[in-house]
Amino acid sequence: MNVLRVGLAQINVTVGALQGNADRIARAASEAAGLGCDVIAVPELAVCGYPPEDLVLKRHFVEDCETVLRGLAKRLPAGPVVIVGAPRVSERGIHNSAWILQGGAICGHYDKMLLPNYGVFDEKRLFVPGERPGWLQLGSWRIGLHICEDSWAPSAPPCAGLRGAVDFALNISGSPYHRGKSRQREGVLGAASKAMGAPLLYCNLVGGQDELVFDGASLAIEGRRVWARARHFEEDLLILDVPARDGAGTREAGDPVAVCELPARAGRRRPAPARVEALMPDAEEVYSALRLGLRDYVEKCGFPGVIVALSGGIDSALAAVIAVDALGAERVRGITLPSRFSSAGTRRDAHRLAAALGIRMDEVSIEPIFEAFLASLTPLWPGRAPDTTEENLQARIRGAIVMALSNKTGAMVVTTGNKSEVATGYCTLYGDMAGGFAILKDVPKTLVYRLARWRNRTAGRPLIPASVLRRPPTAELRANQRDQDSLPPYPLLDAIIERYVERDLGYDDIVAEGFDPEAVRRTLRLIDANEYKRRQSAPGVKITPKAFGRDRRMPIVNAYREPGAH
Repeated sequence: MNVLRVGLAQINVTVGALQGNADRIARAASEAAGLGCDVIAVPELAVCGYPPEDLVLKRHFVEDCETVLRGLAKRLPAGPVVIVGAPRVSERGIHNSAWILQGGAICGHYDKMLLPNYGVFDEKRLFVPGERPGWLQLGSWRIGLHICEDSWAPSAPPCAGLRGAVDFALNISGSPYHRGKSRQREGVLGAASKAMGAPLLYCNLVGGQDELVFDGASLAIEGRRVWARARHFEEDLLILDVPARDGAGTREAGDPVAVCELPARAGRRRPAPARVEALMPDAEEVYSALRLGLRDYVEKCGFPGVIVALSGGIDSALAAVIAVDALGAERVRGITLPSRFSSAGTRRDAHRLAAALGIRMDEVSIEPIFEAFLASLTPLWPGRAPDTTEENLQARIRGAIVMALSNKTGAMVVTTGNKSEVATGYCTLYGDMAGGFAILKDVPKTLVYRLARWRNRTAGRPLIPASVLRRPPTAELRANQRDQDSLPPYPLLDAIIERYVERDLGYDDIVAEGFDPEAVRRTLRLIDANEYKRRQSAPGVKITPKAFGRDRRMPIVNAYREPGAH
């Protein structure tokens, strides 16, 4: 056979939904087999979902995965080889493995060799590494096998051990998204292809899981040339015809992990059309990740809908638009909670936004509750002037109301704070931080504005009122309050946060780039002082190279002070 047809099934699975995931794999394999595929691949750990975290430390969980896998093997189409990601138990421990299935049986397995242990990854805690590079013998074809990280180190054994020994390599992956990840990933995979001297076919996961979003974009690459690419942020089946190459796969590379038979073919197949989906522009890419992350969190957790507290400001407006795009207007409920400090403009804009989105909108004044709290609490601190205590009290009243509405209806509260606020602690514990999912948690304020303007343009109408985009940001917790009274200007603030949080630069390094020393000092102090708030915040979608949460683990009790900043 001079052409091998491969199907890359980027599917959306749920951690722990073993039988549901197996059903999804079986459907994808059936579709690919119907299109004449000889080899079908699904993503890393597709049976159990990725990342399974400490579930794999439960031996019975891993055993249940294998039971489901064996049942799945009997349900798959008889002819094609199907490569499925699932954990595996050996005498050495638990492995992150690619299982090779054909004809109702398990033919072999390959164990992931390189276990990432940086950023959001913690695989060395969970798995033991494979001991040798793996390849599959399929008729006269030699197919190299990789799992995600195996292709990220071209000089390491998974690549070096297959150099000149395979016709092509196949990587099943669970590679999470951040801004610009597709281009970065293609550069890395191209280097791996070059190191092996063979094309690399890459099948990535798609969907949201807690803070992570997987963007799909499965592909085929040889050197720098991408000759096929699947869609971003949605399930897709990428069909590839891989031509035989003279002299490929001639070097010995040890015994194969499995030997399988080529599926019998009756008659000629029409060539599979080449498909290269375009890379997304930045704003569309980020927005798509946020929408998918929210949708899957709500759907996979079983919430009937969401509640968004609409202040009339830009953050809650963008959060509501994303929620409607993710779930539909009928599953989004807005509520506005004005106080004595709320302006007529912000109240009007909250209602205008809700009308533009077609969502239910309620209004509850917090003033009577605020007055009752003041009457009860003021005797506890006689003679003291109003300060942030009264400001936070308003935010906490609002938090109590939205959580009560959540309890009564079952809908989840979407919190609306952005990364700039979360970084500096410009938010209130048990107040505006109360809720189930922080959709903008990793979105800097300057990017919030970009996304809002982009969404208005794509809608062809002002979903978010122009007055919201023009108005200086304000929490409206005291008279004439503006965010910039408490924080550096957002373009400056976000640039400092990006360097300190995402790039781990120190005070001297940031100042050396030309930033105002006092603004740097002030920002770093705020970031360092507010870890306790971030530790208690809701999860949110990771869209930057380093997000707060599992991506950045800092101690709360921390006496270290950044040199020059304190």
